[in-house]
Amino acid sequence: MRQIMTHTKKILITGNIALVIVTVMFLRSPALARAEEPRAALDSPGARAAEAAPDHESDLYAEGTSDLDQNQWEKALDAFKQVIELHGPHANAATYWRAYALNKLARREEALEALAELEKSGTQDKWTSDAKALDVEIRQSMGEKVSPENISDEDLKLIAIQGLMNSDPEHAVPLLEKVLQGNQSPRVKERALFVLSQNGSPQARAIIAGVARGQSGRDLQAKALQDLAISGDPASKAELADIYAHSDDVDVKKSILRDFMISGEKDRILSAAKSEKNVDLRREAVRQLGVMGAGDDLWELYQSESTPEVKREIIRALFVGGQGERLYSLAQNEKDVDLRREAIRSLGLMGSRTADHLVSLYQTEKTPEIRKEILNAFFLQGNCKELVSLGRGEKDPELRKTAIEKLSLMKCKEGTDFMMEILSK
Repeated sequence: MRQIMTHTKKILITGNIALVIVTVMFLRSPALARAEEPRAALDSPGARAAEAAPDHESDLYAEGTSDLDQNQWEKALDAFKQVIELHGPHANAATYWRAYALNKLARREEALEALAELEKSGTQDKWTSDAKALDVEIRQSMGEKVSPENISDEDLKLIAIQGLMNSDPEHAVPLLEKVLQGNQSPRVKERALFVLSQNGSPQARAIIAGVARGQSGRDLQAKALQDLAISGDPASKAELADIYAHSDDVDVKKSILRDFMISGEKDRILSAAKSEKNVDLRREAVRQLGVMGAGDDLWELYQSESTPEVKREIIRALFVGGQGERLYSLAQNEKDVDLRREAIRSLGLMGSRTADHLVSLYQTEKTPEIRKEILNAFFLQGNCKELVSLGRGEKDPELRKTAIEKLSLMKCKEGTDFMMEILSK
């Protein structure tokens, strides 16, 4: 009771600061932590024995898949054969992988026989579905013509078309165009677009360009724009630029700016950041410049930009690009208080390497709100040492309280020792 009275007296003396500390100390108490630990569930001896018993089938299956990873096809065949003979839960998977290994060994007729056995099982799961796809691939590799027009399953149709693309692209490209114009699912259409993008023929590129201009809906348009960017060839880049120039859709233009980043078109992004009338598009362009690490261009943009929203985006882009010195310069010299705070916050997010800059700022800064932002930056860094140092030397009660509140949320010995030091006074 005497201890409680003593602590109560200290709380009354030190006010809100001590209340924060005592609350945190209680929440950190080992007794409370032990009380929150869940009780371990007790398994019966029988359950523990069942769990410990070796699962021979699973072990054999794991052995087979490990052999596959190491390209040990013959060893994999033996392991999967044993799994199949056990007729356990891995039987279908083992049959599929056995066919896969046989195909790798160029024993394609045997692989097809194994897949036929899987189909005869009558079960319908992932492995029977994958088996149909492997069957098509093997037949095409053997020179057998598998007509996509006669396949009803969408996934198998695409696999057949993709195989046909290698042997007869003039026949395959129109089939893919038909898929894009049909009633297939968005996922199938996206895969068809991808197969087209691998072709590189003028006919295939023209189809992708049409989809990129919105002829097949918004969702597919975004995928086509990305495919043009990924291809990286000059014709595709020019196509993207032309679509950007003639589109009135802000979302489409944002998507193209991101695609410009993928294809390394920094100059086109910089042009948009400088000349676009739409603020959202300028901000998107700035974001992509940050991802590309265009620190010099961003710094030049900041000097000429007048819109606060865009300047704030530039500060964030400088952070993404690791431009600590330039952020420090803005934290020192920017006249707009909100932008200064943004720069300070970004310095905090960059980690302990900016600690010296933040200490220097705190020592020269007179505005309480800015000094609070610097304390918050140390909190973002997880920098207990500097928060304790500043909290210990701070004469302003409000700022000292802010430093201690930040420390109360951090798990560090320096902070705990500092709070105990305050309580002991």
